[in-house]
Parts: sequence; structure tokens; C-alpha cells
Amino acid sequence: MSTANDTAKTVEMSVDASASLPADAAQKRASLRDFLLIWFGQLVSGVGSRLTSFALGVWVYDTTGSTTQFAMVFVAMAVPVVLISPFAGALVDRWDRRRTMIACESLSAVTIGALALSVATGHLTMWQIYLGVGLTAVANCFLQPAYAASVPLLADRERLVRLNGLIQTGQGFALVGGPVLAGVLMKYLGLDSVLWVDAATFVVGALCLAIARIPRPPQADPGEQNLVREARDGWRYIAERPGLLGLLSLSAASSFVFAIASIAITPLVLIVANGDKALLGMQMSLACSGLLVGGLLITLWGGPRLKVHGVLGFSIFSGLMVAIHGLAPSLTLLIVAGFLMFLSIPPAQSANYALWQSKVPSHLLGRCMAMLRMTGEAALPLGYLLAGPLAEYVFEPAMMPGGALASSVGAVIGVGEGRGLGLMFVVLGLAMSAIAAAGYAIRSVREIDSALPDAPDPIASAT
Repeated sequence: MSTANDTAKTVEMSVDASASLPADAAQKRASLRDFLLIWFGQLVSGVGSRLTSFALGVWVYDTTGSTTQFAMVFVAMAVPVVLISPFAGALVDRWDRRRTMIACESLSAVTIGALALSVATGHLTMWQIYLGVGLTAVANCFLQPAYAASVPLLADRERLVRLNGLIQTGQGFALVGGPVLAGVLMKYLGLDSVLWVDAATFVVGALCLAIARIPRPPQADPGEQNLVREARDGWRYIAERPGLLGLLSLSAASSFVFAIASIAITPLVLIVANGDKALLGMQMSLACSGLLVGGLLITLWGGPRLKVHGVLGFSIFSGLMVAIHGLAPSLTLLIVAGFLMFLSIPPAQSANYALWQSKVPSHLLGRCMAMLRMTGEAALPLGYLLAGPLAEYVFEPAMMPGGALASSVGAVIGVGEGRGLGLMFVVLGLAMSAIAAAGYAIRSVREIDSALPDAPDPIASAT
């Protein structure tokens, strides 16, 4: 126990040496230990989730050879987010958040364990995969807003950006390390081993939550429960505050543009790397490592004093880095630009989450965070669907020798195969930067730190 105390004290000092102390310093250290315990459990289960998403996708494609069935795995993951999130957020605000997260981890463990058993007995079918990933996605619809809404119950507001940065670091670690570990396990042990490991990681997440304590925020209307009304209350709270509505709209627009780029990056890198898949993997790993560096950076730094500058400033920078992808057919350029683009995501996301956690009352935070997640996820499918046609029928033909833009834009970034994708990245990146810059033109967004009052401190009223 003394080791845990020493660890908590060390992290507390590194997280924010200047933060104002609650009345009880021991309680402050205990809350930080609870956060770190939950964070560790979510880090482990997050790696497991990446293991399964990577391994199941590879197995489906290798087994069926069907791009459609491969894509359907990810559709099954995405659809519940859009359909369930508003109601999941309302239920998260109604229920005990710690118990909700334990139930989610337990459901995911049982679901993935059942898939592992099907693989081991040779009876795994496509409908089982769709059902399995759909159930884990449903569990995640509850877990993610519960997790985000619990952070302000465990830390004072001066630390929110830093602790959200730590969460972003963990997610970056899972994104980088999960596929690598999944590849090794798939090669030497098989799909069933990957799934058993994932099921075990969910158990670890549940155990960490069982040990930790999350205070309960006060309920607004404990006597009257109407799920539709409660979900609508979350939307109404956002709609009545132009600053939050502006942030929500900017997030959705950026997610849509980023979705197109996320599909187009693979063919762009493969063309530049002459089809070398090993170089594609290297580029993706090195670029995604920027998430780890960016998460650590914001955890140690804490971001600018006005959080909106962290959101908009780093988003503008991220868009410029996306645009740089297309300037020349250079693998080095793609690695450096990708790394810097991913590095800027944790500071922007951490500041964005901290704003929502500061401005939304705790009893509404679950549904508002679910709404934020839903609007971002809802924009993704449309971006995915548009990426291919835009590349194949608009940008690539325009940048081939003799194409509509070959003699003008082609004189700057080159012509031929892949240069249309390059131009596409330039346009997408500038669009992302313009979307973020538009936030500075909207007064309610630009002044949200000071113009929109903070919600009551949840720590003072939680039990």
C-alpha cells in the first residue's frame, strides 16, 4: 500500500504542482489513486479491444475474401454508437457509473470469451462475429460516457486537461501496440488466443473498477424517470448554449473530413512505397506514435490557460499537417507529417473534453458526452463512403497527364498516379484548418472559457 501511496504522490506532483488543494489532502490522493487504477484498467482493456478489432478483421478477410463482409464488421461496431448513444448517456447519468462500467466490461468479457470458444471448437460464423462486435459496441456506448463523466468526480478542474491527456496517451498506446501484439499472436497462436487474451483484459478492467471508488453526483429529478425526456434534456442543454453547440458542430465537421483522409491514407502510402506493405506498416506505426508523444506532452504541460485555444489551435495545426501529406510523393514526408498530425490530436481532444467536463453539470454529463461521441461517429460512415469515389473519379483523373489540373496544380505537386490523392489531402487538410479557424470567428466558441459559466463543482456535491 505504501508503494501505491508513493506512486499517487509522484503522479499528483507531475500532474499539477500548482493545483488548489481540496479540504482533505488525503481524500485528494485517494481520488487520484482511484483515477489511476481505473485508467490502468481501461488501458489494458483498450489494448485488448484493439487486438480483437484487428484480428477479427484480418480473419474475416482471409476467410471470406470479401471486402463487403470485412467492412460489415466495422459497420456492426459503428451502428450502435449512432442508435444507442443518446439513450445510453441518459442511463449513465441515472445509474451508478462505476457499476455501469463494471457491467460493460463484464458483458464484453463474456461476449469475446464466447467468440473464442466458437473459434476453438471450429464453429465460428459470420453472424456470430457481427453479433459479438455489436454487443461489445453496445457495451462501449455505455462505458465511454461513464468513463468521461467520472473524471471530474475524481479530480479538481485544474487537472482535467492533464488527466484527459493521460487518457489520450493510453488510447494511443492501445492504437499503436494492439495491432502489433495481435499480429504476433495471430501468427504463432491463432485467433482464439487473441480473443482469450482480449476477454482477460476486460476482466482486468472490471477488477480495477471493482477496487476503485467513484463518488455519485446528485440527481436532478430522482422521482421522475423518462428516458426520452432525459435524453432530450441533454440535447436541450447543449442547444441552449451556443458555445457548446458550436464545439459540437465543429467536431462533427472535422470528423467527417478526417474520415475521408483516414480511408485515403492507405492507397497514398502504398503508391509512394511502390506497394510495399511493410513500409505501409512502418509509416502507420511511426505516425500513430505521435499519439503517445502528444498525450505525454499535454499530461506534463497542461495546455494553454484558455482551453479553447488548445481545441482550435491544435486543430488548425492538425489540418495543416494533413495538407502537407499531399505536397510531394515522399515516404519521409508522409511519416513526419503523420507523426505531427497525430501528435496534435491529444492536446486538442484533452482540452475539448475538459471544456465539456467543466461546463456541463455532472448529472447531465453522461448524456452530453454521449452526444459529443455520437455526432462525431455519425459523420464517419458518410466520409468513408465518399472517400473512394472522390479519389477515383474526381482527384486522380484531374492529376493524370493531360488531366484538368495537370498543368496548373500538377506543376507544384506533380502529376501521375497518386498525385490526385495528394491533392485530395491538401484540400482535406486546408478544409480541416478552415473548420477550426471558423471557431475563432464564432464569438460564443471563441469566448467559451469565460462567457459560459462553469457548472457546479461535482466533487463538492458528490457522495
